[in-house]
Amino acid sequence: MGGNVTGTTTKRMRARWSALAVGMVLVVGVSATGAGAQSSSKEKPTATDIGITAKEIRVAVIADVETPLAPGLFQGSVYGVQGWAKYVNKKGGLAGRKVVVDFIDSKLNASDTRNAFIKACQEDFVVIGASALFVNNVSDIESCVNQAGVAAGLPDFAVVTTELDQQCSPTTISVNPPQIICSTKDDSPQTYQANAGRAAYYQKKFGKNLHGVYLYASDIKAANNANRATMTGMQEEGIKADQEFDVSSRAPQSAYTPIVQAMKEKGSNYAQSGAAQNSTVALRKEAKLQGLQGVKVWDCTLQCYDKKFIEQGGADVEGQFVALLFLPFDETKTNTMLADFIKYTGKDKADGFGIQAWASGLLFAEAVNATVDQSGVNGVNREAIFTEIAKINEFDAGGMLGKTNVADKETTPCYALVQVKGGEFKRVWPTKAGTFDCKASNVVQLKLDLLSR
Repeated sequence: MGGNVTGTTTKRMRARWSALAVGMVLVVGVSATGAGAQSSSKEKPTATDIGITAKEIRVAVIADVETPLAPGLFQGSVYGVQGWAKYVNKKGGLAGRKVVVDFIDSKLNASDTRNAFIKACQEDFVVIGASALFVNNVSDIESCVNQAGVAAGLPDFAVVTTELDQQCSPTTISVNPPQIICSTKDDSPQTYQANAGRAAYYQKKFGKNLHGVYLYASDIKAANNANRATMTGMQEEGIKADQEFDVSSRAPQSAYTPIVQAMKEKGSNYAQSGAAQNSTVALRKEAKLQGLQGVKVWDCTLQCYDKKFIEQGGADVEGQFVALLFLPFDETKTNTMLADFIKYTGKDKADGFGIQAWASGLLFAEAVNATVDQSGVNGVNREAIFTEIAKINEFDAGGMLGKTNVADKETTPCYALVQVKGGEFKRVWPTKAGTFDCKASNVVQLKLDLLSR
């Protein structure tokens, strides 16, 4: 088994998820997180913190976009935040002010990333939809001063968190919490959490004897660790590893030749890559080239839910499974917030990172609205945002996501599964549109020693 597993006992999530044990939850309706709360006293808005004036709230979206290694890598996150701002402003803004988005490109570079957060600290109220792989220094974020010169910290509503320092920082707020349970980060081994619910679906449909290859992204150690945590969850649930490989997202198709050969030798009937979507495309194309037969489950997660995946893979990626923590994009009739995401972001611009960036904006708005309800439009400041976020433990982005305990950074047990059929992503589980599988047993806890590798 991968990831230096030091214990085979799988611990189930805390009792607070027991109310979700019914399995599938219908997600309908729209929360009030999108509309701007107004003060009952009709007070006149003033400049209350950095990035907030009487008329505007400036937010930054920091993302790796312009990079020769992966052009447009997290452009979807930028589109998601920009779309959310259009939606919010159409509804009247937040705290009596218009939301203005500043895009800062972190360019898949550690120095550019650090400078981006420094710039945001000085000019913007919060960061929303952060999608940067090199946030390996959070000192500037945590020591960011507010309008009064106090080191209150810069609220970072992040979508992509690969580095441990960012994952476990008190300034990081994520709709998709990290795999590591931060209270164990100094332990050896550490404790990780993973949503492996789809393993039960695969075993029910294809039998218990699923086994195959697991491919871990090798370009960044933190991403490799994240892959190992999530995929070891699948292994713990019974889909054993025939062999494990580290692969670069930049590797050509020829790099997958020995991987497919290994699958042939072992009779593998399962495969999953945690690298960028082009890795899965290359694996599938090489498998077809070598005439590999007998694979029952080609597995993938968020990164493959992208129109580029089907465009690049064509007929070779037919049958691909993709696990989602949000509703499929073609189910707008079941959820008003999802319909608004597609409308304001643009159908051609929407992707898995974008919907989580939009959800991050909704989470921020919920904290702002709660602050306004208690303290008026001029009570909004960075400290207040942190205070309100600490109270949110059942966030679902208007039903687009499964309920998530954001405050305690707990992985959601909810997921939906789609499959490429006829060149389109089609829901396969749960079968009813607008629903998630939310069994508490979907989330497993694992003892892994990944930080000392």
